[in-house]
Amino acid sequence: MNRLRIRHVTGYHYKGNVTASYNEARMLPASSDGQVVLHSHLAISPTSSQHHYVDYFGTRVAAFEQLDQHHELSLTADSLVELRPRGSQDGSISWAELAIAVEKTVGSVENTVQTKLTAPPDEVAERAREFAAAAADPEAAAREICAWIYDEVQYMSGITGVHTTAAEAWAHKKGVCQDITHLALGALRSIGIPARYVSGYLHPSRDPQIGETIAGESHAWVEWFDGEWQGFDPTNMLEIRDRHVIVGRGRDYRDVPPLRGVYAGPSSSKLFVTVEITRES
Repeated sequence: MNRLRIRHVTGYHYKGNVTASYNEARMLPASSDGQVVLHSHLAISPTSSQHHYVDYFGTRVAAFEQLDQHHELSLTADSLVELRPRGSQDGSISWAELAIAVEKTVGSVENTVQTKLTAPPDEVAERAREFAAAAADPEAAAREICAWIYDEVQYMSGITGVHTTAAEAWAHKKGVCQDITHLALGALRSIGIPARYVSGYLHPSRDPQIGETIAGESHAWVEWFDGEWQGFDPTNMLEIRDRHVIVGRGRDYRDVPPLRGVYAGPSSSKLFVTVEITRES
């Protein structure tokens, strides 16, 4: 069991005064299977009132507006989360059973539909079909697909952006966790396995030391449905155990950005982000 404290600071420096801004933040985790939120707080500067709700996909959202002039918007999310190893199901259902199970819930049906960001290039879709044909069950196919994408795509920051599609990332064969997750989602959905995007944090150390604060970053991984929802990190080829903190779920990145909004003011701004993670027990 790990108890992790996470501080996520983000916001914008504007080139001039902003007269008004309207925003949504998805930066606070919620208690769910395998994690219990012991404390969470979102501070906004300049100070602003917040309206909290849970969105369609179950993600905590803080909506706020800032109507006073400001040249910087800063958010600090502090969370303390207790993590336990997440259980995995005993074996996968068959392909025939999956087809029947998918039709029973809206959540599984809607996560078989591709989005602009996840639509896979032909090569990826064809390879996914080959894995599916050779696999004994959906779970085996999903793991083979994630392993193949892990081998094919080099993790490299600065090559892609938040609007990069799976097809564009594949053309580079380089990208970050968001791109690798989009590719995995596209491949899984192309063979009828429902899959969803998960955002959160990963403690980068396999054996984190108690009390040591390290630099981290937002992270993304997949959950696929084969009778139950199972999480897997294709960027690092990791099971989702007690180092991953879930913040949000959706169809792709656009459903779970940490900060999104509109403002009236100068045409350019600069995003800043820092994440610090401390294991407390």
